[in-house]
Amino acid sequence: MNIKADMFLSGHSQKKFPAFLRERMDHFFNERWGKLWGGKHLLRGDVPGEDAIQMISNDYLSVASHPDIIAAQVECLRTGPASVMMSGSLMRGDTPQRRFEKRMAEYVGYEAAILCQSGYAANVGLIQSITETGMPVYMDMNAHASLWEGVRSGGASVRPFRHNDLRHLERQMERYGPGLLCVDSVYSTTGSLCHLCDVVALAEHHDCMILVDESHSLGTHGPSGAGLVRELGLQHRVHFVTASLAKAFCGRAGLILCPRQFSEYFWMTSLPAIFSSCLLPAEIAGLDTTLDIIVRDEWRREMLHANADYLREGLSELGYNVTASDSQIVSLEAGAEDVTLLLREALEKHKVFGSVFCAPATAKGRSMVRFSVNAALTRGQLDHVLRVCESVREEVGMSEWPSTLRLERDMTKPEVA
Repeated sequence: MNIKADMFLSGHSQKKFPAFLRERMDHFFNERWGKLWGGKHLLRGDVPGEDAIQMISNDYLSVASHPDIIAAQVECLRTGPASVMMSGSLMRGDTPQRRFEKRMAEYVGYEAAILCQSGYAANVGLIQSITETGMPVYMDMNAHASLWEGVRSGGASVRPFRHNDLRHLERQMERYGPGLLCVDSVYSTTGSLCHLCDVVALAEHHDCMILVDESHSLGTHGPSGAGLVRELGLQHRVHFVTASLAKAFCGRAGLILCPRQFSEYFWMTSLPAIFSSCLLPAEIAGLDTTLDIIVRDEWRREMLHANADYLREGLSELGYNVTASDSQIVSLEAGAEDVTLLLREALEKHKVFGSVFCAPATAKGRSMVRFSVNAALTRGQLDHVLRVCESVREEVGMSEWPSTLRLERDMTKPEVA
């Protein structure tokens, strides 16, 4: 199917775009959307109905519509304080944001916290403010895109290492020397966990700063949901923890946890922080109440992990390769984008909705449908997902997926004595 960018542009737009951009857009629409996807959109298919089972939200603890959170936001909108639209670097006095930052720092076990516009802004702004031209930044190949963008913004030199491969990381550190190490505690595509204790020890041995992105573990892991760094007692060894609060906290914000002295330096050096407006009081009120619920409702974490374990074990019994997952993120890696499109459509036909991840969110040829498990899923809903995944295996060619073939090879490898 031949699809051109012209089909999506008005006549006025066509006159404005230079040739190089039109060529890039035509290549995307024709080669990827037209030929590979067959004129369909890989990421967006059917609209879920009320009876659909949706595992597309990062609301892991199922708190987004909690009446206490809504009430706190409404009350703040009605009674104030009034919003002051300015950069957070100009904020003064005892504001709701500063109080919430202090509370979050105490919660995770750090001296200070910095609230940003998003997890993306937190990572870009942090790395830009702590790196310099040519500085080596050791990056897990599966680390979030915002970490990679921060390296580019800071002019540093990224030194990637294979996912969770400590031997490869050590060789890189021995070659390039002290710098910054960036990892996710829970990786957002496959749900794998970072070997944090070993990674931190290795970074310390090579005199590297450490940044851990806890976007998918803050609220869901650790004591009262305080994260894996806190659970493992690493908060005095990890220099920086970052997180998106658009996951378990269901708010539009990002967080940096750091030494107190660093926070003032950050507000004067981070471009995303300086040149963006601070969050609104009602947003802070919602986040503050969300923290109350996350700390109080341990049952939400228990249900979340019980649901994730049940789904993962069931999919494994059906032959799906979900060995990478050890969290609430469970992905079916179909590989090629056209096969992933087939998988997504087969699931949606039976009212099961996941999120498609493909390049640039994954490596080319490793696209997948990601299931984001949440605490509110019932056993009946999970059983339906498993029945659907069983019924579509032949239709989607699961036995021939690269991930399935890798699993078969791994199972037949002789054990090393």
